Amino acid sequence: MNKKTLISNYYSSHRSELLAYASARLGDSDEAEDIVQNTYLRILTTNKMLTEQTLPALVFTVCRNLVNDHYRRLAFRREYEHYIMSCGIKKTSMESALFAADIIERMEQGLARIPEDCRSLYKMHILGGMRVSEISATTGVQYKTVENRLGLARREMRQYLRAAV
Repeated sequence: MNKKTLISNYYSSHRSELLAYASARLGDSDEAEDIVQNTYLRILTTNKMLTEQTLPALVFTVCRNLVNDHYRRLAFRREYEHYIMSCGIKKTSMESALFAADIIERMEQGLARIPEDCRSLYKMHILGGMRVSEISATTGVQYKTVENRLGLARREMRQYLRAAV
C-alpha cells in the first residue's frame, strides 16, 4: 500500500478521534480543526517510513506537538502583550501592539546614536514628560544648554527615523 493511500484511509477512519483529542486539549473547535488538518498535512509531507503500525503513533505525536506549539505561541503572545501594557501603551489590537513595539524598538536604536549628554536630557523630556525649565532645574544645566542639546537630540532622532523608514 502506498503512503498516500495509507494516510487517506487512516484519515477517513480516525479523523474524528484525532479531532476529539485536539479539542480536549484546546477547548476551541476551530483551532482543533486547524491542528488536525495541519497534522495530516505534515504527515503527507514527511519523509519517514510509514506503516499501518507506525502511523497512529506518528499522527498523535505530530498532533500533540502542534498543540504544544500552539500553547507556546499563546504564552509568547501573552508575555509580549504584558510587556506592551507595562510600557504604558494602550492595546486595542495585536497589530497596534506590534506596531507600538516596533516604534519603541526603533526609538531605542535611535537613542543609542545620540551622545550621552543629549540622550539623558531627551529621555527626561520625551519619556519623563519634563519641560525644559524642569530639566534645567533638576540637572543643574543651564536652560539654553538644555534647549540646544534637546534640539540636537531631536535632529538626530528625525534623521535616524527617516532613514529607518
